[in-house]
Amino acid sequence: MKLDSYWTDSAPAFVPQARELPGRVDVAIVGGGFTGLSAALALARRGASVAVLEAGTRVAAEASGRNGGHVNNGLAVDYADVAAKVGVERARGWYRAYDDAVDTVERLVREEAIDCDFLRHGKLKLATRANQMAALERSARRLIDDGVDSDVEVLDATRVRAEVSSERFHGGLLYKRSGQMHMGRFAGGLAAAAQRGGASIHTGTEVSRIERIGGSGHAHRLHTGRGAVVTAQQVLLATGATRHGGYGSFGWLRRRIVPIGSFIVVTEPLGEERAKALLAARRTYTTIANIHHYFRLTPDHRLVFGGRARFAVSSPQSDAASGDILRAGLAETFPQLGAVRLDYCWGGLVDMTQDRLPHAGERDGLYYAMGYSGHGTQMSVHMGQRMAAVIGGDAGANPWQGRDWPAIPGHFGPPWFLPAVGLYYRLKDRLA
Repeated sequence: MKLDSYWTDSAPAFVPQARELPGRVDVAIVGGGFTGLSAALALARRGASVAVLEAGTRVAAEASGRNGGHVNNGLAVDYADVAAKVGVERARGWYRAYDDAVDTVERLVREEAIDCDFLRHGKLKLATRANQMAALERSARRLIDDGVDSDVEVLDATRVRAEVSSERFHGGLLYKRSGQMHMGRFAGGLAAAAQRGGASIHTGTEVSRIERIGGSGHAHRLHTGRGAVVTAQQVLLATGATRHGGYGSFGWLRRRIVPIGSFIVVTEPLGEERAKALLAARRTYTTIANIHHYFRLTPDHRLVFGGRARFAVSSPQSDAASGDILRAGLAETFPQLGAVRLDYCWGGLVDMTQDRLPHAGERDGLYYAMGYSGHGTQMSVHMGQRMAAVIGGDAGANPWQGRDWPAIPGHFGPPWFLPAVGLYYRLKDRLA
């Protein structure tokens, strides 16, 4: 079993064109994940000189390449709860931003001819307890009645079992606009498109400090681990929950994001017939719980099965321990797979915010977009495009503008409180 992401291991590594780090650019982007690459593509198309500065040795190798492969619409939190806090109009706009985000991914796949097995088969949110069905039915009614999503549909247990070969589920809520893709191949295609458009991409280039020029405006000097300095008229921070970089320049963001591990295993190839018998509709699937599972099939008929197995930060030891927990969850959900071989096991960091919604805007002359809270594969791509428009002068392009983002109390560095959070959520699930 490889302690490595299936998506990055099964895709050709994107190798940037060898270029000297530029001394001056119109826009510097810190972070070479989906947000940064998407923004670089959009900005380069507008004629801007763009440099993407990625600390790692490979683009999209963190959250963008270490997730479950879902491209889902729908908020990370219940729409009705959000509407109760901010009003129907604003909640509706945020929900539709996720619809737009899936559309953005599909558009870029088509325009750039990215071979990443993009499919739009929908997402099925599954009830593991009978009493969860009432909540799903309320959600569906509210989404339809508020004119938010007329495509959702409640499926009873019989219909769910017709496409999910498991006795665990009492029904589900189908979101028909959701999709899926091969994350590693999409990343390579997106990076290649940005580079073709004129953006320069620099891996192994950690930004250690950012210095504002003149005390006002958007111009900054970015000091890199190479010892070189890049001067940029505008800067976009697209770092997510990165542990790279000096805390001084990124401390404001890190106090507002909790890096939570999410862990995934991938089986050996099951064969087409066995895979079809397991998940006939080949959708993306997620269970209702705070400690939940999510799963889907790959084009080569493997089962990708993930979840927040442990409230811990990803590391080789943590990933392996989480793999044992996920194997037990896999056996409970699909006992017919028996002792199926697991070929991959890995973890990734979710950039969780306190309200579990994205945050994007500008502070002290620096633009930022992050905090996708486990629903980032589509929104990160979309926000790269949107923040490129904001940088170009269209402030209204940001669907998350004007939101307060208070610091998380007691959070100043490593998330020491994660084990307590895990116990709290397990207790909530047990009492639900």
